[in-house]
Amino acid sequence: MWPPDPDPEAEPEPPSRPQPGAGVPGLRALLPARAFLCSLKGRLLLAESGLSFITFVCYVASSASAFLTAPLLEFLLALCFLFADAMQLNDKWQGLCWPMMDFLRCVTAALIYFAISITAVAKYKDGASKAAGVFGFFATIVFAIDFYLIFNDVAKFLKQGDATEETTADKAEEEDSDSDSD
Repeated sequence: MWPPDPDPEAEPEPPSRPQPGAGVPGLRALLPARAFLCSLKGRLLLAESGLSFITFVCYVASSASAFLTAPLLEFLLALCFLFADAMQLNDKWQGLCWPMMDFLRCVTAALIYFAISITAVAKYKDGASKAAGVFGFFATIVFAIDFYLIFNDVAKFLKQGDATEETTADKAEEEDSDSDSD
């Protein structure tokens, strides 16, 4: 075991009751935290990945199988962002602009889902294509909500940054005007 026990000769006492959550710590570390999954961002990412997977399965079973690539890619990207946000990789990898990548992912997903859903519902007559189109419309709405919320967060952050820059610029301007009046 790592780290090694400081006193290897002492026998540890067996616990009288098994500890909750002590079953499989290695696998449990890969699962997202419950607090994140219950947050708004966690729910949106779960809905995006679930709807993308359902849409993918519907396109596989339909005659509109030419469209199955987009839901598959969006499903994989949603899972990547789900685990990146759950594992807080955005805090660890500061070099990547996470909000912008997430915003672009959501905007492109909403536009692509909207286009292929209209085509699937209008052009193809089988039930699986219609179901894929309906789930695609639901996915469009979920992705649109997500990019709207991301846009609001980024706009708030930028306004906050502009306000501090304006305050320091105003202070510098006042100091310059005070020194000129002497």
